[in-house]
Amino acid sequence: MRIVGIDVSKHKVDAAIVSASAHMSFENNEQDRQELLAWLERHEVGKAVMEATGGYERSWAKMLQGAGIDVRIVDPRRVRSYAHAAGQHAKTDRLDAEMIALFGEAFAEATGQPHDAESAAMDQLVSGRRRLKLLGQQLENWQEHDLPPEIQHIYQELGELLESRLKDLDTAIAQRIETDERLAKRAEIIESMPGLGPGSAAGLIAWLPELGLVDNKAIAALVGVAPYANQSGSHDGPRSIRGGRGKLRNLLYLPVVGAATRNNPVLKAHYDQLIARGKEPKVALIACMRKLIVILNTMIARGEKWQPEKHQQP
Repeated sequence: MRIVGIDVSKHKVDAAIVSASAHMSFENNEQDRQELLAWLERHEVGKAVMEATGGYERSWAKMLQGAGIDVRIVDPRRVRSYAHAAGQHAKTDRLDAEMIALFGEAFAEATGQPHDAESAAMDQLVSGRRRLKLLGQQLENWQEHDLPPEIQHIYQELGELLESRLKDLDTAIAQRIETDERLAKRAEIIESMPGLGPGSAAGLIAWLPELGLVDNKAIAALVGVAPYANQSGSHDGPRSIRGGRGKLRNLLYLPVVGAATRNNPVLKAHYDQLIARGKEPKVALIACMRKLIVILNTMIARGEKWQPEKHQQP
C-alpha cells in the first residue's frame, strides 16, 4: 500500500509519494481537491499522513477518508525530529511533504491517530470552550486594575455575554455526547470514576480518542505522564515527564488534586503512599494522574464502570 505525505497550509497542500517519486501541489478549492483524489487513485495510494496544523487539516482529512483512504494525523514535532535525525534541515513545502511521507513509511504500524470526524468535531467544541474560558480569565484580570468607568462597563458586559455563551456551549457539548451512543458510553464510564465530571469527560473524549484503544504505556505517553529515564554512564538523574498533550494535563490537574487528596479512595491511597516515601506533592500528583489515565484506559477497553476493588494496588 502506498503512502502519501501531505503538508497542509491555509491555501494549499503539497503531496508527496516517495515510493513513486511523485509530488504535486493543490490549491484549496473544489477543482484541485478532486484532482488530488484522482492523482492519489492513479498512484494507488491507500494511506495519507498529515500533520496536525491547528484545524486546516480537518477538511482535507474528511475528504480523503470519504474517498476510502486511511488518514493518519501525526504530531508535527515528531516529524521534525525525524527530519533532523535523517539530516534534513532544510524546510520547504515539498520537503515537508516528503518527510511526512517518509515518517509514515518508517512508522507505518504506529503512525498517529486515525481521523475520526466525530472526535474532530468534539475537539473543536471543547477547544473552543477552552479558548473562551481563557478569554474570560483575561477579562477578569483586566478588571482588577483601576479603569475608567466606560472601559469597566464594557469589560463587565463582555464578561456576562461570555458567561452566557459558555453555558450554551456546555449544553451543546452535552447534547452531542448524549446523542452519540459511543460517546455517551465513554462519558458514562469516565464520569463513574470519583473526581471526574462532565467537563473532564468531554475533554478526555475530545483530546484523547485513543483511550481504550492502545496499551497503558502508550496512553500514558500520549498524555505526557510517562516518566522517562535520565541515565548515561555513571549519571543517574531523576526521571521526568515531557511531551504529550499539555492541554489535557491542564484540564485534569485540579480534578486529580481533588481525587488524590479527598474523594477517590484508590488515588488517595496511592498519593498518601508516595508522600510517605518522600515524593514531592507535585510528583505524587503527576503519578496519580498517570494511574488515573491507566485505570480509565482499562475501563474503556473493557466497557466497565468504576470498580475500586479492581484497582487497589498502585
